[in-house]
Amino acid sequence: MDAINTLQNQFLIAMPSLNDPFFKRSVVYLCEHNEDGAMGLVINVPVDLSVESLLQQVELHENSEMIREDLNRPVYQGGPVAQERGFVLHSPMKGFNSSLKVSDELMVTTSKDVLDTLGTDAQPHDYIVTLGYASWEAGQLEQEIADNSWLTLPASTEIIFDTPSHKRWEAAAKSLGIDIWQLSSEVGHA
Repeated sequence: MDAINTLQNQFLIAMPSLNDPFFKRSVVYLCEHNEDGAMGLVINVPVDLSVESLLQQVELHENSEMIREDLNRPVYQGGPVAQERGFVLHSPMKGFNSSLKVSDELMVTTSKDVLDTLGTDAQPHDYIVTLGYASWEAGQLEQEIADNSWLTLPASTEIIFDTPSHKRWEAAAKSLGIDIWQLSSEVGHA
């Protein structure tokens, strides 16, 4: 799959008719998309856990002087696969063990060393933490798009980092110039 056909660094916006409990009204950031399939993170479904609580559970940040107020932000349900595994979607920053540069503006890191920086001056400028991820086998995502389950559009760091999570689904659709509630679930072919 060439770079022109990849959906990497794109949003998937769930159509109103998509009723899967993990993806209903979701916005998925696609970290990877190639001939083998796709992997992404749901960026708008918070779980009942703060970043600070997560860090305490994994026994990080025992020095409370280092904790900043922004650790009160939520952790997100990244998808139905490997929900015990953490992912940090963040602004570019070198030095982490398991980082994937997705675009010039975004990286995803899965190693614990990024968690060590959260709440300190060494943390990435912008970040969200997810548990789990979404995954599609080869051709599966393309079929779901053809079935009118998803809209796609270029990702926006403003939506990821600056838009409140409960507004990300509608904000992503509005960036396409549409009112998501006016869309039909019918598929048409010319």
